[in-house]
Amino acid sequence: MNNMNMAEDRIGHARMAGAYAWCTFLDQGTVIAGGSDFPVESPNPFFSLYSAVTRKDHQGRPPGGWYPAQKMTRVEALRAFTLDAAYAEHAETTQGTLEPGKWADLILIDRDIVAGPPADTLRTRVLQTRVGGNRVYATE
Repeated sequence: MNNMNMAEDRIGHARMAGAYAWCTFLDQGTVIAGGSDFPVESPNPFFSLYSAVTRKDHQGRPPGGWYPAQKMTRVEALRAFTLDAAYAEHAETTQGTLEPGKWADLILIDRDIVAGPPADTLRTRVLQTRVGGNRVYATE
């Protein structure tokens, strides 16, 4: 959410209605591809998932969220960072969901990021990473 600190200064208040308008886009059928926005932001995708759902920075600011009417649900945000990100690179037939015929790239994490307090998402730890179904990382 680094952009919330500078966006309005650069484009003006009137144009903010159409900027970062995730729910407006989703309601009209637009596919939103989520990502970490590295190197501008941390490469940790859980930080960006948290911000998509809360519209807050990692310190919980601003209270209530930045343009809170545009908060995504957790399922919408998760889809943006998985299937819809794959769609954006024309790879939705091989990536983005776990189903027969796809690559089986996945992570095992230490919590359910769809349930529980949104702030817990910031503390999510990856326990295991699999690429093509093969384990390439595991915590000891």
